[in-house]
Formats: sequence, structure tokens, C-alpha cells
Amino acid sequence: MEFLQQLINGLALGSVYALLALGYTMVYGIIQLINFAHGEIYMIGAFAGFYSSTTLGLSLIPTLFIAMIASGLAGIIIEKIAYKPLRNSPRITLLITAIGVSLFLQNGMRILVGSNPKPFPDLLHAGSINIGAIQIEWKTILMIAVSAALVLVLQFIVYKTKVGKAMRASSQDMEAASLMGINVNNTISLTFAIGSALAGIAGVLVAISYPSITPYMGIMPGLKSFVAAVLGGIGSIPGALVGGVAIGVIETFSKAYISTNFSDAIVFGVLIIILLIKPSGLLGKKTHEKV
Repeated sequence: MEFLQQLINGLALGSVYALLALGYTMVYGIIQLINFAHGEIYMIGAFAGFYSSTTLGLSLIPTLFIAMIASGLAGIIIEKIAYKPLRNSPRITLLITAIGVSLFLQNGMRILVGSNPKPFPDLLHAGSINIGAIQIEWKTILMIAVSAALVLVLQFIVYKTKVGKAMRASSQDMEAASLMGINVNNTISLTFAIGSALAGIAGVLVAISYPSITPYMGIMPGLKSFVAAVLGGIGSIPGALVGGVAIGVIETFSKAYISTNFSDAIVFGVLIIILLIKPSGLLGKKTHEKV
């Protein structure tokens, strides 16, 4: 029974990693950029949710929407100011810029709100349900349900709408897409907005379950979600989902059955092993391009 309990906990954590990994994989798929500021977008979403619920007194659903909007706008602004002017620069330039944006957001938020952890309010006001010897908190169910719904919505957007068709066309050949009448700049901005909105919702979901937020809360989840995206095959939406769930389950089981001190090392070790066996990731496509 303990195994099933840990599996459920791992799926809940993995669903959050999957939401973050989707942002990494969408941005990489369209402009070949590893947005290392993505963890800070997650942090911005958590703080937007915090102030929405404490200052404005909003309930769960409006708080999620405000976190989504705030994070989406932050993603668009970052893309316009930091990444768009360097779009034709070498990738190492974009990578260094992304790291710089990450540090700027961390320390900027620390100056604005302080470095002390802030207690996130309980927006769900619900206990748990018991299935035999297994106890499942409603917060855990919320994380899994919201993440699954958002993944389905994203799949619909990408594969069933004109916006999604523009994203896929731009990711395959940006110049050809532009010649076919697609506004590539708007498409890239929308991609950042969607990926960032998912990260913002993930920030609120985690803050509800682990009710303490800080300006540096996005560092480790951001790294692990990047690992999830690479593990699943960066650029692949199903890969991000599989990678996120896999990393969440591995982390949970390693903490439960091996050691909490070594769980992070185990997660990154699994990535190394997978990439040695299959460099393109579990669901990634082979490429001969050097990065």
C-alpha cells in the first residue's frame, strides 16, 4: 500500500514537472532556445496567486486565472525585451541571456517582496479521501486533474487550431512560414505566453500543496523540469509529459526508499544514463545538428 501511496504522490509531483517541461519544449521547438528563466516564471505565478488571494481575497479559480495571466504577460515581455533582439545571434548568446534573465528575476523579486518565505493561504479547504489503506489529499487530486486538463487543452490548441498550425509551421521552417503569411513574431510571443501561463498555474498548484513561497523557489523545479523535457525528448509535447511524470515518480520513490539527501543526484543520474543510451530522449527525434 505504501508503494501505491508513493506512486500517487509521484504522479502529482510529476504532473507539475510536466507543465513546466511543456514550456521548455514549446520554446525550444520554435526558436531552439533553452529558456532558463522558465523556473522564475513559475515563481512569478506563485507570487501572483499569493497576492491575488491575500490582498484581493480571491478564491481558487480566479487566483489560478490571475497567475496564468501574470505569468503569460511576463513571458511575452521577457521574449520581446531579452530574446527577440538576439534571435539571430549565436545560441550561446541566447543561453547566457536566459541565465541572466533568470538571475535578474530572482533578485528583482527578492528586492520587491523580501527574501523571507511567505505562507501561501489554503485555497482548497478540503481534507483527503481514503481508498482502503491509501490516503489521497484533495490537493494532490487537484494537481493531477488540473495538469491533465491543461495538457489536453494544449494538445487541442497545437494540433486542432490555426494557431497551433502556425506554431508547428514556424518550428519546422520559420522563413517559409513567414513567406506563407504567418506572423512569426506573434506566433513566437504566443508560444511564450502559453508556456509561461502553464508555469504560472504550476506555481500556484505547488504553493497550495507546499504552502511556502520564496523568490528562489523556481531554481530546482526549473532545473528538474528541464531534465524532464530533455529526458522525454526536448521539442516533443508527449515527451515533456512522459519526462515530467517519470522525473516526479523517480524523485518520490528515491526519497521514500533510498535517501532524501540523494534524490536530486538520482534524478540527474537517470538523465545521464538515458542520454547515454538514447541521446535524443525517450520520444525525441534524431537530429544531426550540433548544439
